[in-house]
Parts: sequence; C-alpha cells; structure tokens
Amino acid sequence: MTPAIRFKLSLMMFLEFFIWGAWFVTLGTYLLQNLHTSGTQVGVAVLTQSIGAIVAPFIIGLIADRFFSAQKILGMLHLVGAVLLWRAAGAANFDSFYPSILLYMIVYMPTLALVNSISFRQMKNPEKEFAPIRVLGTLGWIVAGLTIGWLNWEQGGQLGLTFKMAAGASLLLGLFSFLLPPTPPIKREGPITIGEVMGLEAIGLLKNRSYLIFFLASIAICVPLSFYYGFTNAFLNEVGMKSAAGVQTLGQVSEVLFMLLIPVFFVRLGVKKMLAIGMLAWIIRYVFFAYGNGDSAYWMLIAGIILHGVCYDFFFVTGQIYTDNLAGEQSKSAAQGFITLATYGVGMLIGSLLSGQVVDAHKTTGDLHDWHTIWLIPAAIAAAVLLVFMLLFRDRNAPVTTAEISYAEANARLEV
Repeated sequence: MTPAIRFKLSLMMFLEFFIWGAWFVTLGTYLLQNLHTSGTQVGVAVLTQSIGAIVAPFIIGLIADRFFSAQKILGMLHLVGAVLLWRAAGAANFDSFYPSILLYMIVYMPTLALVNSISFRQMKNPEKEFAPIRVLGTLGWIVAGLTIGWLNWEQGGQLGLTFKMAAGASLLLGLFSFLLPPTPPIKREGPITIGEVMGLEAIGLLKNRSYLIFFLASIAICVPLSFYYGFTNAFLNEVGMKSAAGVQTLGQVSEVLFMLLIPVFFVRLGVKKMLAIGMLAWIIRYVFFAYGNGDSAYWMLIAGIILHGVCYDFFFVTGQIYTDNLAGEQSKSAAQGFITLATYGVGMLIGSLLSGQVVDAHKTTGDLHDWHTIWLIPAAIAAAVLLVFMLLFRDRNAPVTTAEISYAEANARLEV
C-alpha cells in the first residue's frame, strides 16, 4: 500500500470505533441517570447491538457483496447514522430514544464488516498489513473514553453530548468514506441463498462434538458478557469512580497487550486451556466487581477492568482461531459469520434481556442498586459454563503450531 492509502484506512478505522466507543460505554449510565429508565429498558437498548448483528449479514451479503462499492455503502450508512445519533441525543424519554438507537445499530453493525472488507481489498499481504491499521480502531475507542472522562460529562450529567460527539464523527466518516479507495463488489455467479448470507453453510461444524460444546459455551458466556457491556459504567459511577469512561479504556489497553501474547499462549496451552482461562477470568472479574468499592477495595475495580484483555482475547479471539482451523477453505468466512451471529446475535440478545431484569430486581433506594448481588449472578453463570465446558470439551484435533498462527493473524482478529 502507498502511504496515502495506509493513512486513509487508518483514519477510517480510528473514526469507526471512536463513534461506537463515544456513546456505547456510557449508554447504561445515560439511560438510568438522564432518562430515568429501568434496568430492563437498559437491557433492551443494549440488545439493539444483537439485532444489528443479526441484520448485518443481509445488508452485506445482499447489497455490498452484489451491487454497490463498499466505500459508498459505508459512507451512506454513516451519514444516516449521524442523523439518528443526533435524534437520540435530543430524545426526552426512552420511548422516543429507543427507535433512533435501534435504527442506528441496524445501520452501524454492517459497517464493522465493511471497514474490514475495504481494508483487505487494498492489501497484498493482509497478515502483515492489517494489524497496524486495525489497532487504530482500538485507539479510537480509547480516545473516545478518555475524552468523556476529560470533559467530565459523567459527573456533570451531560452524557447526552456523547451522542452529539458520535454524530459529528459519524458525519465526518460518512463524507470521508467517499474518498476511500474504490472497493467494487466481486462478481459472483448464480443466486445467493439465505444460508450463504447468514453463514449457515458452516453449520456442518456442529457435527464435531467438541466444536458443538464450544459453540454452545460461546452463546452461554455472552450472557455474563451482557452484564459488563450494559451496566459496568453505571456501576462504576454509582460507587464513586471519577472519569469512569476514561478508566474503562484500560480494558482496551489490556486487550491490545494480551492480543500480542495470544500466539505464545496458544502454542503452549492449546485450545481447551486457553478457552478455560478466558472463562475463569470472567468469574474473577465479576467477583472483583462484587467486592470492590470506591475506597479500600478500589484496586478490585481496576483489576476487574484490566482483566478485559484476558476475558475477551482468551475466549473470543481463541474461539475465532479455533473456528478458522476447523473450517474448510470454502467455508472459513461463513464459519466466522456463523459464530458471530450466534454470540453477538443470539447470546447477547438473551444476556441483554436477562441482565436488565436482574438489575431491576436488585434496586434498593432511589437510583441505587445492590451491585454485590448483581455481579455475583453473572459470576455464577460463567462458573457453570466453565464447569460444563471442562467436563465435556475434548479437542481431538492436531495442536496448532507457530507456523499456523502468527502475531499478525491474532491481531487481525482484534475486536473491541
């Protein structure tokens, strides 16, 4: 790639995840404090991510892969997204807020695949070139959180401004997208099927008993994951952490660091131990949250946030690599789409609904909550998933060698 193209792709990634991180991290706090919603309503708002994940394959498979250049669709989706985010910022109550954020996530989630597609099409050697560009996305998420903390929007009750900040960035990326390198659709023969769009052609992987156990565990572990996404920021603000959104960016920093260590651990520990460590980290994290506070046990809150790198990378990224190794050459992309649909679609949807009800059931006085009990519930769920996984999972496949997984390959799967 030329330096100009590398710069454009890097800026695209930075803005893509800056937009998401600018409002999603503090969503629960905004709804509880500004719109005075229930925990169930927060869960319903968070699950718009799952709805968007379910709809995304149809937009990508039926439109981007067939008819229009990816950079043009990216631009249009972000321009529409800017309008929807601005509307969400002006909502007076949840009933007027929800339609805007639902439509927004339906148009935003497909852009996650589009930015990857645009990047890969410009690269001759994606395994080496993608990681340095994709990491700018994580940096964008971090900068968004630090900006919110620096401007003191959480303590000042001004979190509605996060949606306006995200809307401005979305408008910028929408316009900038039309300056990105042309990425026309690849011509394909024959009609596309619904199974191809949703990645269902990879369903044959479930015939492998070990993969079936992993698949079910992936869905189940997304239930406690939903607690983290939906309520961590609200919890941290309630216990008195200053600039909580900024402090939470330590989770993304640890994610990058542990991502670099995955190839080493993968070869030495193997699939089962890696996945188990990831699930164990979820248990420890929620126990830290349950017993942590803003005073003497403040270190537990920080430790729980930093564990995000182990929680996410060791389970989800390892799972993506495991899926890629088992899938045939013709179904690798479909397999990744299938596991994403199951986790961010089905798993997060169930978890978002459940987490909201749990938070509502443990509300104490005013807007306060019994966070000790709340966090022990996802810890128990993660412990049950880990126990079943350890008893039933048997990886009968050949161990992965260093030649099969590189640092670049691990980084190419970097997620926020």
